[in-house]
Amino acid sequence: MCPVGSAQGVRSKSASSDLFSLETGSCKKKWKGRLPIALVFPHNYHLGMSNLGFQLLYTLLNANPDIVCERVFLPSDDSAPLSIESRRLLRDFPILLFSVSFEQDFLSIIGIMQRSGIAALTRERRQAGKVAAGTPLVVGGGVATFINPEPLAPYMDFFVLGEAEPVMGQLQSYLFKFVQGGDCRDLLRQAALNLPGCYVPTLYEPVYNDDGTLQEVRAADGLPPRIRKNIAADMPVAGHSTVLTPATEFANIHLVELGRGCSRGCRFCAAGYVYRPPRLWQPEAIIAAIKARPAASRRVGLLGMEMAHSDNLQEIAAFLLQQTCSLSFSSLRADALNETLLELLAGSGLKTAAIAPDGGSERLRRVINKGISRDDCLTAAEALVKIGVSNLKLYFMIGLPTETEEDLLELVELVRLIQNRIMGLGRRRGHLSQITLSINCFVPKAWTPFQFHGSFLLRELQDKVKFLRRQFKGFNNMKLSFDQPQHAFFQAMLARGDRRVGELLSILARGDKNWRQLCKGQGVKPEFYAARRRGRDEVFPWEIVDHGLDRRFLWAEYQLALRAKSSRGCEIAAGTGCRRCGVCV
Repeated sequence: MCPVGSAQGVRSKSASSDLFSLETGSCKKKWKGRLPIALVFPHNYHLGMSNLGFQLLYTLLNANPDIVCERVFLPSDDSAPLSIESRRLLRDFPILLFSVSFEQDFLSIIGIMQRSGIAALTRERRQAGKVAAGTPLVVGGGVATFINPEPLAPYMDFFVLGEAEPVMGQLQSYLFKFVQGGDCRDLLRQAALNLPGCYVPTLYEPVYNDDGTLQEVRAADGLPPRIRKNIAADMPVAGHSTVLTPATEFANIHLVELGRGCSRGCRFCAAGYVYRPPRLWQPEAIIAAIKARPAASRRVGLLGMEMAHSDNLQEIAAFLLQQTCSLSFSSLRADALNETLLELLAGSGLKTAAIAPDGGSERLRRVINKGISRDDCLTAAEALVKIGVSNLKLYFMIGLPTETEEDLLELVELVRLIQNRIMGLGRRRGHLSQITLSINCFVPKAWTPFQFHGSFLLRELQDKVKFLRRQFKGFNNMKLSFDQPQHAFFQAMLARGDRRVGELLSILARGDKNWRQLCKGQGVKPEFYAARRRGRDEVFPWEIVDHGLDRRFLWAEYQLALRAKSSRGCEIAAGTGCRRCGVCV
């Protein structure tokens, strides 16, 4: 038994900078008499503290006076991770909560535990049957876990699938029970039966066909065959930053979410499907969140501007203008700019802005159901440069389903047209704007219409990158960046992977071999997971999660994509009684 509030480890003397001292809104509690919980983001501080969901969870946990929640991030070197608040070792905590947003971070989760002297595999941690310092309870959450939890299933005692707010009170009650000395296996079964969204992998057994595909998942007696995700209801105050720091992507910016989910229906975007039904917070809830910013904060970042209704944006923009607040955002929907929003952006002194055509050609934008045209992109680029943007970022994907060389050439031509349009403006005002072109490889995600399709082969992705580098060679005043195809292909392997892929990660985390060498040595074919097209009726490992989505809807959308046909997005927010995807039946 690990007594609540015990400090069995020794504080490490770290020479790293004290990030905690730079923050506004964080808290540091005494451990005595409290349950210590490590909230772990498996990437660096800079990225982790830019994640609004991570901040919201930190605040919800610390709202309980009987809990001390401290944050842990991936160190930049090979040292053992330390908590930000009190610089304690991870093995001092009886409870570890991992907030996971990206498949790329699966490997870091295992590395963090290994470097902390904690057994990463659940079967090794649970040999004693108890939760204690050094053998903590490990819980997974975050959007990557309810897209596809299976690659992490060998490492998590349980997952909390979906949004945290609806079950926070119940979850905390179970965490206290786990450290009070009961049999961990019995408690895990109780949680699986009674805690909404709780998925305990050890109580579910995958069975495979001879060809390696999944035949079924057998649930232990009395347990549901699938786990329904948790969904937060409408909020009187929209989610917003609770901790400000200069050491993030959004330095000292008060972040406010405009909603969750998206009604656009882009076929590549998992968030647009697993966050259904889409919930756009009311303008008054968003304005209340803006008002909750610290008195000295005049910079506001709106998350989800690409999905918000233009009339709501106009109301919010008008309020920000009254408050003399400047505005920041990650990217803009090319067809969502209006006069009020542009006025606010101009008044904010905005120098960098991003738009995401995603597909390089008109045809591909129909394939992915993006719903914006070449003219939308040109008009948005021109409007942003007119208000003073000097660095225009453009985001594209390559390797999209059905992509051809003609599509890539049209991508190049679109960039040329945008550059010509904004260069003409720059010459007239005596200052040229720069284009930053970011091109990433498409990764097929679970719970999207493209879950059936798969990635291009690695060598094909590499050829596409080489082709575009040659095409852009003569462009001036432009920065060009590509992700590495081998990283994207590995991500695709994880995105559509199962527990067998997960088991490989503990070996890979040792660092002896890269993923391609390891797969070859273990007889695993990466193409089976990343690139293989999958049939309409194949059983998928990620279907252990119940999002309410009708597989027939996803298949029908996939067939439309193959024919380059667009479709309506989610219409439930418009009050039309939409029932197409099955979530709102």
